[in-house]
Amino acid sequence: MSRPMKHFRLTALAAALIASGNLFAADFPATPPAPGPAPTLSVPTPSSQTLANGLQVISVRRAGLPLVTAQLVVRSGGEMDPPTLAGLADLTANLLTKGAAGKTAPQIAAAAEALGGSLGASAGWDESAVGITVTTPKVPQALQLLSEVVRQPDFSEAELKRSKAQALDDLHLMLSRPTTLASFAASRGVYGDGAYGHSRSGTPGSIPRITRASVQQLHAALYRPDNAMLILTGDITPAQAQQLAQASFGDWARPGTPLPARPTGSHAGRLPAVLLIDQHGAGQAGVVAAHPAPSRADRGYYVGTVANAVLGGSYSARLNEEIRIKRGLSYGANSRLMPLHDAGMWLAAAQTKNPSAPQVVELMLGEFKRLGGTRVSADELAARKATLIGGYGRSLETTAGLANEVGDLAVYGVPLDEIGKYIAQVQAVTPKQIEKYADKYLTADAGTVVVVGDASKFAAEIRKTHPQAVLLESTALDLDSPTLQPGSAAK
Repeated sequence: MSRPMKHFRLTALAAALIASGNLFAADFPATPPAPGPAPTLSVPTPSSQTLANGLQVISVRRAGLPLVTAQLVVRSGGEMDPPTLAGLADLTANLLTKGAAGKTAPQIAAAAEALGGSLGASAGWDESAVGITVTTPKVPQALQLLSEVVRQPDFSEAELKRSKAQALDDLHLMLSRPTTLASFAASRGVYGDGAYGHSRSGTPGSIPRITRASVQQLHAALYRPDNAMLILTGDITPAQAQQLAQASFGDWARPGTPLPARPTGSHAGRLPAVLLIDQHGAGQAGVVAAHPAPSRADRGYYVGTVANAVLGGSYSARLNEEIRIKRGLSYGANSRLMPLHDAGMWLAAAQTKNPSAPQVVELMLGEFKRLGGTRVSADELAARKATLIGGYGRSLETTAGLANEVGDLAVYGVPLDEIGKYIAQVQAVTPKQIEKYADKYLTADAGTVVVVGDASKFAAEIRKTHPQAVLLESTALDLDSPTLQPGSAAK
């Protein structure tokens, strides 16, 4: 039988079975199958060594494919932005690949491409990183390129001007989105004028204030070997990692001055419990609720991770189930647990029609209360754990993903062998622990709810339930202020 004729006959048979109802009855169960057993995870324990100049060298060998990811990670990020220069760390990191050691930005990009990779740089909270993935024979050249951009950046006026213009364009676009603006405001509500409270990408007021001198000063203060680590994952041994690190970074001089003091990440927030921001004419409203959470070093980290998975960590989690699937009020509702160096935040978000914003606020608050007031069922917990474990396994499939996971552990001082303990730690979390954790960190009086959109369509309704809600105009916000209002700028 020819393949086209066989396909036709099978299609005709399927059509007949569908018409009779037999196909679905025979082949499609009424309920989804139960999650299978958790997979075993075999990850070599990372090796850590330290060069004489203080640079930590971390490697994880994964033989089989001749690929290596190299990341140079600095243990400082946006939290080190001066109060009036939000976005400085992010801009500094982005400029590293825009000219260094006599090479222009196109020449650096071409050099990376000639090695079969691409060079990327960025800054987050508590870290800044530059990385590249290449085949094993190209690792020495890749590390040399990495060393040049980290240690000898040009920070030319022309590239700085271009990068600032791009940053401002990106900011205007982001702040026009209701949920993005609401998330930024909620962060202020949680962290106040602490180091994590400002916009890591900068503000329309702070970006123009950044000068070449301020970029150079931040780089000189933070980009130093005793504040950095080199992470190498893939087809490389610990001995090779140390030898290559010594060749490319061994002569990186350690400054005689001490590292700048790390500022406190969180101070008491100064925003009202419910904040409404009028973005007149906005087609939709962004609803965000945020609560303080513990740091990454907290012993309950895995309990929080699983609790967040139940609340809003996936499509089938509670927030999306209640807001999107059952009621169709949003294209998606989710939550994130973001533990940092000395503080953290638990944030839930959804975008909805302006008139639906009051209902979404109450649904969010209701789910917070339910998570802290009732036990998660065994079936629901098993499904959420399966989602977490599957996602973690996928994150380790590539050498770059492996480097990211190892780097996250190292930045926060977590033992490196914990990379292989994730499944066991997640599986050990109990419903009672989740209830207790959520009750502690999702209490209504400790959170900040922010709604951004056309306030004429939701403000009055929200104030019926939350009469103390404060209304601000989006056009009058001072994003450098911990109150978002002029006259109270960060100290």
